[in-house]
Amino acid sequence: MRRIPAPAKINLALVVGPLRPDGKHEVATVLQRVDLGDRVQLEPSPDGLEVTGFTGDTLVEAALEALAEEAGVEPRWRATITKRIPVAAGLGGGSSDAAAALRLANETLDEPLTHGRLHALAVRLGADVPFFLTPGPQLGEGDGTELKPLDLPQDFFVVLVLPHGAVKPSTKAIYEEHDRRNGADGFAERRAALHAALTGIRRPRDLATLPPNDLADSPLADELRALGAFRADVSGAGPTVYGLFHHRATAGAARRRVGRFGRSWLTIPAWYG
Repeated sequence: MRRIPAPAKINLALVVGPLRPDGKHEVATVLQRVDLGDRVQLEPSPDGLEVTGFTGDTLVEAALEALAEEAGVEPRWRATITKRIPVAAGLGGGSSDAAAALRLANETLDEPLTHGRLHALAVRLGADVPFFLTPGPQLGEGDGTELKPLDLPQDFFVVLVLPHGAVKPSTKAIYEEHDRRNGADGFAERRAALHAALTGIRRPRDLATLPPNDLADSPLADELRALGAFRADVSGAGPTVYGLFHHRATAGAARRRVGRFGRSWLTIPAWYG
């Protein structure tokens, strides 16, 4: 039996372009893990595949079934998920759980899949799953699964806020709204601006030069900046908002102030699960 963390992610930038022929959108996004996470435990199961601990799971089960099919084995694992990452919050919890389960189950195989085969399998499961198989911050392009490692500063503090009563529409609906407002216009220029900003990042405060999230914004980002965040934005399709801070004391004070708006966490960057 093994158990590993499944950390959340934030999108330090998310630039969204036109719909692709495969039905997905062209994106350029900066993905960063944070030290808020679920835990995934895996052990042998002679009775077949079983996923417990989170009744809403579909992705871990699908990941383990896909791995077994790819490896030509029976899916005889019991996965237990301990949830801490809020669901449907823009933090990638389900994708992280699936990646953790893939890593654990792959290690049990007599002939484990190579990283390349595991990555290709993860691509079929969801855009964020491959990121969670790869250490460190990454630039995701194409449909978000074409990853390039980034050398970004990691010495800052992160305040996360999930607004009270926030109900996230489906990700599909959010992208459709982006299309209706012609959000893809100027994508090439915004993507170029993102690339240019990345070349100049040396210190945490340089992350403030990254372009804002194309899909969502929130007045809570303004609140966090007023409380000392050097960057604040919505993560992914939302609704969670993050603020980045130089100092723990400032971040802690900000978290206490924004606590009246929703659930909040004070965390730090994480490198891997």
